[in-house]
Amino acid sequence: MERRITGGKTLAFVGSAALLVAVLHPFLWLLVAAFKPEQEFMKYPPTVFASHYTFDSFVKVWDSIPLLDFFKNTVIFSVGVMILSVFLDSMAGYAFARMKFKGNKALFTLVLVTMMIPFQVLMIPLFVEVFKLGMLDTYWGLIIPRAASAFGIYLMRSFFISLPKDLEESGRIDGLSEFQIYRKIMLPLCKSSMITLGIFHLMNNWNDLLYPLMLTSSTEMRTLSAGLAMFVGQRNIEYGPTLAASLLALLPLLVVYVFAQRFFVQGVATSGLKG
Repeated sequence: MERRITGGKTLAFVGSAALLVAVLHPFLWLLVAAFKPEQEFMKYPPTVFASHYTFDSFVKVWDSIPLLDFFKNTVIFSVGVMILSVFLDSMAGYAFARMKFKGNKALFTLVLVTMMIPFQVLMIPLFVEVFKLGMLDTYWGLIIPRAASAFGIYLMRSFFISLPKDLEESGRIDGLSEFQIYRKIMLPLCKSSMITLGIFHLMNNWNDLLYPLMLTSSTEMRTLSAGLAMFVGQRNIEYGPTLAASLLALLPLLVVYVFAQRFFVQGVATSGLKG
């Protein structure tokens, strides 16, 4: 029996280690490749490690593109969407989960159906709408179209459904309005789910390329992902600067996740993302 247990633990350890290597390999390769000289990428057969390392790619990134402006635009865009969307998604999720009104299920089903529509189908109508509203190439033009999401509404609704009804009943007995019940009783209880949703929104918008590239036309309004595309030409690709800039763009997300991972895991475990 002890041999079986030991063998099972060993097999689980080996499988976990293999999975960890598979997951971390792209990040480790990016970390090493960002410091390689440009000529190292032309070697055949390719090598993981270089004969020497340099900061030339980072210097070229700093000299070639307005990196700080791209960071600023990305922070304003992704954080603005995160704050506004978490607030609106939680309100809509609370309404679908706790409030009884005619057409509740039908309207929620319609919201879920929108998750099946590819973004490519909405590109032209969205561009025309933002252009007609005069918000093209502006922060509001980037933020407002993503002010709410079907995924966020579904996630928050799943959490609010799991809360006992006695909470809101006690609030109504105390004379609280529906919005006061949502703000004073429900929101403090869903902190972990809101942080989880916020991380998803921050990650998706921080890494998005097509959406900000479509709604911005000037270099001053480009986000990081759109700015990195400047290193990819029609005939050649500058691998070193592209990888160096990608590493710089990745670091803020890693820092955010390190500090928020406890809430992220807790939110996943207590929301609709669980199995």
